[in-house]
Amino acid sequence: MNRPPVPDAPEGRAFVGRVRELARLTEALARPPAVLLVEGEAGAGKSRLVAEALRALTAADPGATAPDRTGPGAKERAVLVGRCHPLREPEPFGPVVDALRDAAALLPPPDALPPSTGALRRVLPDLADRLPAAPPEGGELLSARRLLAQGVRALLAALDDPVLVVEDVQWADDATLDLLLRLARDLPPRLALVVTYRPEDLPPGTPPPTAAHGGAPTGPGAGVDRVRLGPLDLTEVAELARAALGPAATTEVTRVLHERGQGLPLAVAEDLRALTDRPLPRRAADLAAVLTDAEVPRGMVDAAAWRLARLGVDGAAVVAAAAVLAVPADEDLLTAVAGLDAATGARGLAEALHTAVLEETSPDRYAFRHRAVGRVALQRIPGPGRRVLHRRAVAALETHEPRPLARIAEHTLAMGDRAAWQDLAQAAADQAVALGDPGGARRMLRGLLDEPDLDPPRRGRAALALARLAADDVDPAASVQVLSGMVADPRLPVADRGEIRLALGFLTAVHSGNRAGFGRIRESLDELEERPVRAARAMVAISMDERDGAGRHAWEWLARADRLLADHPDEDVAAAVRATSLTFQARAGDPAVWGRLDDLPRASESPEVMRQTTRALYNTGEIAIELGYDTRAADLLTESRRLARLTAIPYLECYSRLALIRLDMLAGRWDGVEERFAALGAEFDDLAMAGAERSLLFGRLAAGRGRLAPAREEFEIAARYGQRESQVTVALRAAAGLGGLQLLEGDTAGAAATVGPALATARQAGAWARTAELLPVAVEALLATGGRAEAEAVTGEAAEAMADRGAPAVSAALDQARGLLLAANGEACAVDAFTRARDRWQDIGRPYEAARADERIATALAAVDRARAAERMAAAERVYLGLGATTDTARCRKLRRDLDLGGIGSPGRRGYGKQLSPRERQVAELLAQGTANQDIAQALFLSPRTVEHHVANVLHKLGTSRAGTAQALARADAEDAADGGSG
Repeated sequence: MNRPPVPDAPEGRAFVGRVRELARLTEALARPPAVLLVEGEAGAGKSRLVAEALRALTAADPGATAPDRTGPGAKERAVLVGRCHPLREPEPFGPVVDALRDAAALLPPPDALPPSTGALRRVLPDLADRLPAAPPEGGELLSARRLLAQGVRALLAALDDPVLVVEDVQWADDATLDLLLRLARDLPPRLALVVTYRPEDLPPGTPPPTAAHGGAPTGPGAGVDRVRLGPLDLTEVAELARAALGPAATTEVTRVLHERGQGLPLAVAEDLRALTDRPLPRRAADLAAVLTDAEVPRGMVDAAAWRLARLGVDGAAVVAAAAVLAVPADEDLLTAVAGLDAATGARGLAEALHTAVLEETSPDRYAFRHRAVGRVALQRIPGPGRRVLHRRAVAALETHEPRPLARIAEHTLAMGDRAAWQDLAQAAADQAVALGDPGGARRMLRGLLDEPDLDPPRRGRAALALARLAADDVDPAASVQVLSGMVADPRLPVADRGEIRLALGFLTAVHSGNRAGFGRIRESLDELEERPVRAARAMVAISMDERDGAGRHAWEWLARADRLLADHPDEDVAAAVRATSLTFQARAGDPAVWGRLDDLPRASESPEVMRQTTRALYNTGEIAIELGYDTRAADLLTESRRLARLTAIPYLECYSRLALIRLDMLAGRWDGVEERFAALGAEFDDLAMAGAERSLLFGRLAAGRGRLAPAREEFEIAARYGQRESQVTVALRAAAGLGGLQLLEGDTAGAAATVGPALATARQAGAWARTAELLPVAVEALLATGGRAEAEAVTGEAAEAMADRGAPAVSAALDQARGLLLAANGEACAVDAFTRARDRWQDIGRPYEAARADERIATALAAVDRARAAERMAAAERVYLGLGATTDTARCRKLRRDLDLGGIGSPGRRGYGKQLSPRERQVAELLAQGTANQDIAQALFLSPRTVEHHVANVLHKLGTSRAGTAQALARADAEDAADGGSG
């Protein structure tokens, strides 16, 4: 049957998220009669959602059950689409008439149509020869409208399961609204009516379209379903970004995309289109910077201009005030800056709220609903007008108590009074420190130091103040850039230069994870000779470097710092010495450390003492994970997170939350890890450790789920972080992840080459307590490449180093390593070693590691006790299935076949018809993620020929191409969800 085409998806734009909304829409369309209201602001994706639902619908037979709803024999639906436009005088019935013009090929012969459809000849002259004769003219306009409405209903009733879509009904004329209301109240039996609109653009007090005057649609099964589209969340924006940018879609880039577009699909898509139209920068940070500095997306500008143009004089004045203030403000402040009296200001604010230019972010606090609208509004104010508004803002803010000096300073600078701004900026920084806002103080000081005509004494004071606030900086790059220029200033006193150099080294080494910063710290020691307390602090920092043999001197540096403090006591630096010594004890697996943690001060007047307590709790909590004290680690990290939040130490809060996410994943809670990381990345986007931990955990997730190429990329990124860092933990974990992946891929030589340098690093740093992940991988790689002697030596060396130490995870790893050595010799006692490892992992609370040990037990038992071997393999497989570990599940199944251990109690093979089988579902999910056939074969332990067969089946059943698998799978899931909900 010929029919109007379903609108194509916008070029280059993937369809992400909206699974529930798509399911609701598809379900309702498939079971007419139905009225569907799709509401959302401009750019929210209303039209795209409807198009995706219609695309699913045209490949589905609404009368069939879900497994039979696709395929070449499925019935097509008549889809008619009309759009309203923002015209000064819209044509009566315009969008409905436009939709019906496309119905020519769908109409039955004229003698089969009801006589009332002849009334449409007047408005559809191109279809006149397909319609009955026109009925007699009515005398009144109301009668003509009624005749037209009856004709439209009758024509739609005569079509074969029609879908009428009317878009942007906020712009509809009264006649169209009345017509839609009549249709909704008296639906033809097989009609699905879809109406999209922007609720903020409806006239004040107007109910949603088709809902006017109350009541409900009539007819069997009729009902109104309202689907509201909000913004995309960070995870959904990340999916869009990956579809367009591939590996360049980092957490930082995603965060900027989400922030700029505030989750509006249209804005995000425009930004992505602008990026892909130019050569991409090589570094993610450069790409994020390009985005940050880019113009507001054109679609956002046009939407903002439309919305702003609708404001009256009072509303425009309030909006201009909000644009200049740039932060949420109360009604009194907005009114004062707008220059209005109270009553007029209230009216203007109400208008700005109704048109959705502003929103109430909290009680009596108003701001722009979209920041882009605020930028457009500010650009529309001429320069002299902006200065007037800034002057009013200063006058109004001066009356507040305490005076908000930072905001007054910003408005003063915007007025062009730089001299007054310099005085205010220094005072604002001091006020921020006093109020416990070091981040605000750093921002003011960096702005002050950017002033080219700042006098030298003030520049020196500001630089020193910034250096002393640098320890907790969550945006180290900005402070590093400013302080790097200051340290070369020959006018600075030597000791001041030493403090600034110490701060630079600290930021580089600790926050940026680059051990090159320790060179700056060592260089600062000579300059700090006349400031022994700061020199002692530098020595504490130097002691944390454990690379290239430096770790052997760690306690010596702490002892030197202690000697200086004996002559020059300082509570803050003494706290740093205490926290660092606790870190060293934990790092060595010294059981005495846990008792010492109870003596840490949990309350102090000194912010630095509290910072060091929080640091000690975090450091020992993170190391407790490496050691295998997971319950203790959770307690310590929860406390460090709480203290970091209370004492405003954002980087320690971020690190604590990262480690808690890792603990959850180790405990078997894999779902939601990506979303939690994305949310964390939105808060803390410039911390090196966040990137390293993300790559380590995402690499592990990707490997487990069968995405081997992305897993390799993540582990290689983590390895690069590890090469730069002064601590060796990341390097050891990255080598374990990459080496394990290489073993999975059959690249034993590559795995041995990866773990060799990591073992040397662990040996040089004395870091055997942190090799729980590395040891089993290293021993397996060495055995696979003929390095048995080295494997035995490594196992013995680690065991000797950990004698009388507390590290349950390392003990489990050593048992696993011993089991591998015994199994390689065919010794039956390998089962005992693997069983000890399994039991230890279970006691620690790590189901994945326990399942790996069970898998080893099964393999070792297969030749002597097949029943027990099958039991252990089945136990491992159940754990992997529960985790969603596709690769490990597939490996278990292959081993069951190879070892002839039988199944795990499945009912046997059955036909799946047009549904995907479990194996096809695995293949489809990997295809949707862009996985190549070869990688699918490796991940699922299948031959390339078998994978080709599964891929062909998947594409046929989903009715799509390889590139469209993700969308087709989402549509299939939406349909299944709808069927499940209606059953």
